[in-house]
Amino acid sequence: MSLYSSQSKLAAYRSVNAHGIVAGADPHALVLSLFDAILGRLATARCCIDQGAIARKAGLLHSSVTLLGELRGSLDLHKGGALARNLLDLYDYMVRRVLHASLNNDKAALGEVLGLLGEIREAWAAIGPEVRGQTSPAAPPG
Repeated sequence: MSLYSSQSKLAAYRSVNAHGIVAGADPHALVLSLFDAILGRLATARCCIDQGAIARKAGLLHSSVTLLGELRGSLDLHKGGALARNLLDLYDYMVRRVLHASLNNDKAALGEVLGLLGEIREAWAAIGPEVRGQTSPAAPPG
């Protein structure tokens, strides 16, 4: 068996496993997972700047921007009203700061986004009991 073949099978297993987890999760938990994934990538990217691992940093920040786009896309602007619009603007700001950090190796910009996103994540986690079991959250994700 070639190395490529075994890696391909492992990737397929991971994909099926991830899809199974997502299919069984409630919407609130999925949004929480997005927050955690972004926070982890941003923290690791900040360390990559210190280590000079520029290619890895770029990949992590690209992934973070993609996931922030997922959060942005999950907002229900009709039901969420002003809160959803404010989060939309905040996510857009975070994307700009992450792109700035990527271009300039700016750890302070990453720290700013980590702080903002951490606060939103904590608020989202706190409302968990209120939204669990609902098919669509009353408040916008994030």
